[in-house]
Amino acid sequence: MTTAKDSASVNKASAGASRSKANSKASSKAKADAETLSTKLSNAADITASSHAEPCEPCDSLSASLARHIRYGLCRDEHEKHELFNAVAHSVKEQMLDSWRQTRIKDNQYQQKQVAYLSLEFLMGRALGNALLSLDITADAQQVLSDYATNLEDLEQVEQDAGLGNGGLGRLAACFLDSCASLDLPVTGYGIRYQYGMFAQKIVDGYQVERPDRWLRHGNPWEVRIANRIVSVPFFGHTETYLDKRGHRHHVWAETQNVLAVPYDMPIPGFKNGRINTLRLWKAEANDEFDLDEFNEGDYAEAVATKNLAEQITMVLYPNDASVNGKELRLRQQYFLSSASLQDLLARYVSQFGEDFSQFNEHNVLQLNDTHPSIAVPELMRLLLDQYGLSWDAAWAITSQSMAYTNHTLLPEALERWSVPMMKNMLPRIVEIIFEINARYLEQVAHHWPGDIQKLANMSIIEEGPEQHIRMAYLAIVACFSVNGVAGLHTQLLKEGLFKDFYQLWPHKFNNKTNGVTPRRWLAYCNPKLSSLICRRLGDEWINDLSRLTALNAFTSDKAFVKEWAQIKFENKQALTAFVKQQCGVEFDPLMMFDVQVKRIHEYKRQLLNILHVIHLYRRILNGDTQDMVPRCVLIGGKAAPGYAMAKQIIKLANNVAHMVNSDPLVSPLLRMAFLPNYNVSAMEKICPGTDLSEQISTAGKEASGTGNMKFMMNGALTIGTLDGANIEMLEEVGYENFFLFGLDAKQVTQARIDYQPQHIIEHSKALNRVMSMLKSGHFNLVEPGIFDDIIASVLDSNDQWMTAADFDSYCLAQEQVAKTYLDQDSWQKISIRNTAASGRFSSDNTIAGYRDEIWMKK
Repeated sequence: MTTAKDSASVNKASAGASRSKANSKASSKAKADAETLSTKLSNAADITASSHAEPCEPCDSLSASLARHIRYGLCRDEHEKHELFNAVAHSVKEQMLDSWRQTRIKDNQYQQKQVAYLSLEFLMGRALGNALLSLDITADAQQVLSDYATNLEDLEQVEQDAGLGNGGLGRLAACFLDSCASLDLPVTGYGIRYQYGMFAQKIVDGYQVERPDRWLRHGNPWEVRIANRIVSVPFFGHTETYLDKRGHRHHVWAETQNVLAVPYDMPIPGFKNGRINTLRLWKAEANDEFDLDEFNEGDYAEAVATKNLAEQITMVLYPNDASVNGKELRLRQQYFLSSASLQDLLARYVSQFGEDFSQFNEHNVLQLNDTHPSIAVPELMRLLLDQYGLSWDAAWAITSQSMAYTNHTLLPEALERWSVPMMKNMLPRIVEIIFEINARYLEQVAHHWPGDIQKLANMSIIEEGPEQHIRMAYLAIVACFSVNGVAGLHTQLLKEGLFKDFYQLWPHKFNNKTNGVTPRRWLAYCNPKLSSLICRRLGDEWINDLSRLTALNAFTSDKAFVKEWAQIKFENKQALTAFVKQQCGVEFDPLMMFDVQVKRIHEYKRQLLNILHVIHLYRRILNGDTQDMVPRCVLIGGKAAPGYAMAKQIIKLANNVAHMVNSDPLVSPLLRMAFLPNYNVSAMEKICPGTDLSEQISTAGKEASGTGNMKFMMNGALTIGTLDGANIEMLEEVGYENFFLFGLDAKQVTQARIDYQPQHIIEHSKALNRVMSMLKSGHFNLVEPGIFDDIIASVLDSNDQWMTAADFDSYCLAQEQVAKTYLDQDSWQKISIRNTAASGRFSSDNTIAGYRDEIWMKK
C-alpha cells in the first residue's frame, strides 16, 4: 500500500521536483504489486470456479492506485500525456476488479439465463469518462488529477477511440452493452479485437484517403488477456466419415489449418449498480510463431508466413470485399468470431453442468447482431454433433431454441451471400451441415406450399445459378426462434417484402425492437451543462429512467428555464465552432443556425440531397435572393466504404461545394459549409450537443432505424426528415408541429418508381433546374472537368432508387419552414425542449428491456 509520504513525494515529482531512483526494495515491491494485480485481473475477467471462490482484497483508493502506477509504472519524473492517461485508466480499472470478479462468479452459477451477444462490431468510443460516470467517481478523478497539474477534460482527449466498429451497427451494440449492465442483465459481448479499425479518414484535395487506424498504438489499458481460455478455430482441410460399432455415422474435419483465438476482456460497468459485464474480444494468433528450420535456412519471409496469415484475420475491421481475397478474409472473420465464441460458451456450460445439454436452452440464449455472425448456426451444430456426439435432432433442438437474429438492413445487397465453392474450400464441414439444414427445412416449405417449385427456389438457403451461393440471412431465419427488426416500419417492410415468404411460414418468429441509445453517454456524459440543468429541475433519476424527461414539457412556459436552455445550446455551439475550426479549418459562427448531417456516407442516406440544397442556397445568395434567409452553417461528416466509388464522389462534391461557399466573402455571412474528416464516436459527443437541426433525410423505406437521430433529439436538436426508420416513432412522440417532415413515404416511393422521370421533375422545378445547371456547368470543378458526371447522371437516371429529384422541392419547402421557425428563437427553444422531453422512448434501456422480456427471458 502506498503511504501518504509516498503520495506526497509523487506529487512533488509531478510538479517538477527531482526524485531519487527506486532502490532494490522498491523494485521488488513493484514486481510483487504487478504480479498480484495480474492475478486479480485474470480472476476478475474469467472466473470459472464455483461460488466458494475467495473474494478479492479491497482495491486501493483511486488516488493511491494512480500514485502507485506512476511511481512503479513510469519510473521517471516526466511522462507523456498518453502515459498519464494509461496510468489513470489502469487505476480506474482497478476500482472495478472486485465487482467484475463477483459478477463473473454470480453469472457462472447460472442463476439467470446467460446471454451471448455476437457482433462483428462494437463501436465503444472512449471508455474513461463513461467508466467514471458509471462508477460515480468523476469528482474523485478531477480532484486526483489536479495534483498532477492536469485536468480530466484534457486527459480524456488523449484516449483513442477503440477501432472496433464502423457505424450505427457497432455503436448500437455498444449502447446495448451499457444498458444490459445498467439493467443488471448477465450479458457477455463477443467480438473481434481488430488491430486496426476500419481506417482513419483523411481529406486530400477533397478526396477521401484511407490511412491505418492505429488505435492500439499506445496499448489498450482497459483490456485483460485471458491466456487460459484460448481456443483453436479450424479452416480448410476436408471431411471424413466413419461408422461406429452401433452403426452410427460420425464426421471428422481432418487436416485443418488451425488458428488460435486469444480472448481479451474489457469491463462494461453498469450505472452505479455494481455489475461489471464483459466484452470478450478475440485476437487471431498462429499455432507456431515461425518455422525454425526455414528460419535457420535463411528463408525469413516463409518462416513467418503462417503466423502472418493467421493474424490477418483480426488485422483490419471489415476488409474491402471488392476482391476475392477481401471476401475470403471477411468470411474468415465471421467464422473465427462465431467458432471461438461458441467454443467458449459451451466450455463454460460444460464446466458447470457436464456434457448433459438437456438444460442448455434454459440457461443460454445467443443474439446474432445482424447477418454477419449467422455462420454461428452451422458451427453450433458442428460442435454439438462432432465434438459432443449429439444426434442431429438433439443438436437442432438446442440450436433452434437458443438463437435469435436481429436484422439491420432492408438493402438486399447488404445481406451476406457466400460462394459455395469458396466456402467448401475454407469450411468444408460447415457447408455439409448447411446443405443438410436446407434439405430438412425445404420439406417444411414443400408441405406448406405443395407443388410450388418456384417457392422452393425462392426460399432455399442455397441460391442456384452459374455459381451456387449461400444466403446467410435465410439460414438465420430458418434456425432462430426470434427474428426482429429495429424500427416499426423496418419490421413491417421485412414482413411484407424482404422476408415475406418466411413471415407467412413462421409469423410467430417475427417481432420489432426499435433501437435506442444510452442516455448515460448521449446526454449525461456528452452534454454536462444540459444534464446539470435537467438534474437541478428533475433530480437525477432520469439517467436510468429517461421517460422522466417528459416533465420538461412543464418548463416551456418558464422564461428563465428557456433562457438558460438557450444559453447552454449557445455555449455548446461555441465548443463545436472551435472543434470545426480545429478539424476542418473552417470558421463557423455560433450565432448562425447549425445544420448537421453526420453518418456513414451512402446514397440512400442522401448526403447528396443535402449538398444540392446547399447549392440552392448558394445560388440564391449570388442572385441576391436573401430575404428572410437564416444564416446557417452546414456540417457533413462520415466515411465511405473503401470500395464504394459513388460515396467517395459525394465526399468530393461536398468538399468542392464547401470550398466555393467559404471562399466567397459575399456568401459566408449567410452560408458556410464544412466536411468533417474521420467522424467517430468522440466527434459525435461534441457535435450533437451543439446541433440546431438534425438531417435524417434517407429515402423512405431504406433506413432500418437510425440512432444518430435519437442522439440529436435527446440533446434538443430539431429534426428535418422523411417517414423512414425510427423517424416515424420520433414524430409520433414529439408531434408533427415539432418535426420538419418532407418527402414521399415508403408506399409512395414504390409507386413513383413505376414511371419515374427525373428529367421531367427537373424541368418543372425552377430551383432544381438551376441547381443542376450549375452542377453541369462545372462551377464546382473548374479545374477538374467531368469529375461529377456520374453524380449528375445518377440524379437524372430513371432507375435512381434513391429518388433524389423526387424529394428535392419538398425538402426545400421544409427547409424554408425550418428557417421561418428559427427566426422566432423563443419558439425554437421551446420546440428544442419538447424534443428532449419526448426522447425517453429511445433510451436503449427500453430496447433492452424489450429483448429481455420478449426474447431472452421469455418463458
